[in-house]
Amino acid sequence: MKPKSEDKEKGKVIYQKAKHEAWEWTKAFVIAFVIAIAVKLYVLDTMVVPTGSMLPTIQLNDRMFVDKITSHYQWPQVGEIVVFWTPFVDKTALGMLGPFDKLMDALSPAKFHGHVKYVKRLVAVGGDTLKLVPAKDHPYLYHLQVNGKIPPTLSNRLYSKQGIFADPNFYKKLAHPEKYPFDPNYRLLAYFNKDTDYTDVYEKYSKLWGKYVTVDSFGNVTIHVPKGFFFAMGDNTTDSFDSRYWGFVPDDNMVGSPFLRIWPLNRFGAVKLNR
Repeated sequence: MKPKSEDKEKGKVIYQKAKHEAWEWTKAFVIAFVIAIAVKLYVLDTMVVPTGSMLPTIQLNDRMFVDKITSHYQWPQVGEIVVFWTPFVDKTALGMLGPFDKLMDALSPAKFHGHVKYVKRLVAVGGDTLKLVPAKDHPYLYHLQVNGKIPPTLSNRLYSKQGIFADPNFYKKLAHPEKYPFDPNYRLLAYFNKDTDYTDVYEKYSKLWGKYVTVDSFGNVTIHVPKGFFFAMGDNTTDSFDSRYWGFVPDDNMVGSPFLRIWPLNRFGAVKLNR
């Protein structure tokens, strides 16, 4: 039978070893967490697409990695798919996020807490003008002119005349629906105003937008994108909540470009930005 002193010494050794291993695992976890934050903030992001606004290009529930580095050195080109933080709080979209996405978004800069990431197609940057022109053989659909021409990267895209293109006062109405109780879109305006807290956003940015819309004698709307902002629209034009409805996105809200679809596995692969 071993002396009690030997059992005590052996127990002490086991305790010290367990303590050392626990400390090593703790350090590894902390280091991994710090690296994850650094990667999240400066290198790449991840997002899941909760709506069909970019169909058929991007499918509902696609999960993608987003390149955050390139856009700091080379701004995305008109016609490319981009990811950005919404200027407003989208309460419905927030409710669609799972625990993992909420955790990842919590690691982002504080000014974006409560906001969500949208994926859309960049159609104009500060200083550009936008106008819809009828598409041949496609009633009620339009090509988008940027600075008087249809960009090659948008030549195969068709859009519906909704939001600001249909009503030059749409942004104002969305910000203050209570002033337009007899507007045909009143219920829609009131719902989105409450769901996005759009009034505060409009009051914050509208003064920076300047004269952002002009209308010719035929009622055609031209959008003037202010410096420091960009305009983004979804490919699924009849079912995309985009800049037509809520306006311009501050350049600082740009996250980057999606480059890899990681889920579902049967669609794993590179995301084609110009398709």
